[in-house]
Amino acid sequence: MEIKEVVKEKYGQAALRVQSGGSSCCGASAVLDGCCDPITSNLYDALQTSGVPEEAVLASLGCGNPTSLAQLHEGETVLDLGSGGGIDVLLSARRVGPTGKAYGLDMTDEMLALARENQRKAGVKNVEFFKGEIEHIPLPDNSVDVIISNCVINLSADKDRVLRESFRVLKPGGRLAVSDVVTRGFIPSEVRQNVLLWVGCIAGALQDSEYAAKLAEAGFDGIGIEPTRVYSIEDARTFLTGQGVDVDAIAPAVEGKFISAFIRATKPAKCCAPGCCS
Repeated sequence: MEIKEVVKEKYGQAALRVQSGGSSCCGASAVLDGCCDPITSNLYDALQTSGVPEEAVLASLGCGNPTSLAQLHEGETVLDLGSGGGIDVLLSARRVGPTGKAYGLDMTDEMLALARENQRKAGVKNVEFFKGEIEHIPLPDNSVDVIISNCVINLSADKDRVLRESFRVLKPGGRLAVSDVVTRGFIPSEVRQNVLLWVGCIAGALQDSEYAAKLAEAGFDGIGIEPTRVYSIEDARTFLTGQGVDVDAIAPAVEGKFISAFIRATKPAKCCAPGCCS
């Protein structure tokens, strides 16, 4: 099965669990105990989630909180890549106000249905959810002020295409402000695969330097990668032990090398690259 179909099935099942009164969970830890810690837990504070439907919070499969770190202003247009149950779209809509707009793009019918229901419950008008793939964003050139995403770009099998599309739809001077999981330093391939299997919903994590290089190649500047959470081997011990992995043996190759990060980049205000100007 192609990566895209696996992701679609996984996120569709997560949406259905939330709609039936359960919680969505990423990673194989969900299979063990229904818990997503430490990747998806405690990302939003009570002030942020006040007025947001519980289902939107439960459906979050992210690894960060881009809405708390991105600079959003009244009247701006925001696009969330892989918007899931809609929490980041609803939070962004608050911040850009009634003169702004927040779009949510997702390829999973079940998540879109859940997001639209969450929008209805929240009574938010300046939001639109639409179906599509992040490799083929169905918006015109130079139409968005800010792109956010919460641990979705790393799921794509064609990250270069995602970043080129993001660059295309951003207005000159527009900002990319996404949460993602990245790795740092050399990690033996077999160790990397074991740990990324535990991470589950972020199994396509790039090395931080590679991520930055891909952003630059797409045309972005002002690139920054800021760690927000660092995962330790203890975070994955229960799962990896259950998979027959000698956790203590791989610990030195893992500690401090898998991190959630806030990734920033800017589309130059003036440039001649494709997607810069209409």
